[in-house]
Amino acid sequence: MTRYSIKEIYLTKQGEGHHTGRPAIFIRFSGCNLWSGLEKDRKKAICNWCDTDFVGTNGINGGHYDIEKIINIILKLWEPTIKEEPYIVCTGGEPLLQLDQDFVDKVHLAGFKIGIETNGTKIPPRNIDWICVSPKKNSKIILIKGDELKFVYPQSGFDPLQFENLNFNFFFIQPMDNNNYDENKMMSENFVKNNPFWKLSLQTHKILGFP
Repeated sequence: MTRYSIKEIYLTKQGEGHHTGRPAIFIRFSGCNLWSGLEKDRKKAICNWCDTDFVGTNGINGGHYDIEKIINIILKLWEPTIKEEPYIVCTGGEPLLQLDQDFVDKVHLAGFKIGIETNGTKIPPRNIDWICVSPKKNSKIILIKGDELKFVYPQSGFDPLQFENLNFNFFFIQPMDNNNYDENKMMSENFVKNNPFWKLSLQTHKILGFP
């Protein structure tokens, strides 16, 4: 039986993109194909500006689990008072290094819709309900259709306009969260003003203090 390496599982609200504000259980998969997650490797990483800890299984509700255990956790986390349809977001790291068809099918049977946030370098299983792709410079994007494309901005020498012809319903620019955040936010605001095809995405969970 497949066991998944999970950094953390927690109930929060989606803080980014089209579903900002929607209650969701985040399942963060350990591992990524664009960076080891270790600081000693950051300078050589493709995604060397990543702001997420996806190493190991020591986060809240983290562990090496089979699908039945994961379903048991999310059923306990989802609060019956929430009016919206039960929803999980599979993220990472890179969730598609582990996420498989059995996971998708059984989570659906448990009554949850499934969203993923991926770097677009892997093809997902069938029947995922919401696909958000976030392209990264110097990686090969093979997932060229989905629901939402979210470009972390700026990435030097990497133009978001090249993705406008891809088959996505929504296109977002999100300021890179690093030491130059204020400048990046201003640049992102100017970008969407000059390119109305794109919308601005802010990490509202950080602004409001959500997990």
